[in-house]
Amino acid sequence: MKTNELATDNNLKSLSNDVIADLKVVVTDTEALLKATANQGGEKLSEVRAKAEESLVVVKARMAEAHTALVIKTKEAAKATDVYVHENPWQAAGIAAGVGLLVGLLIGRR
Repeated sequence: MKTNELATDNNLKSLSNDVIADLKVVVTDTEALLKATANQGGEKLSEVRAKAEESLVVVKARMAEAHTALVIKTKEAAKATDVYVHENPWQAAGIAAGVGLLVGLLIGRR
């Protein structure tokens, strides 16, 4: 796996983690709303509550699938990185040194 592919995978992981965190907040808020309106009457409110509960079940299932896929991708990326480093130790050390130098220069500018 190339350095650009690793950076893209890291960005995707970060984005996926952010989306999952946001969805968890929405799920928690929706559950609280459903509990708060449980004693409220009215046919229309009952319909809306039922739809929200169905949507909540779907979102939870999709979140579980996304989490599983994310874990699998993370393990694959870690394994690919490990293989690359073992096959190209000097290149990996050079890349790490270059990144370290770049970070050092950027921090030193502050």
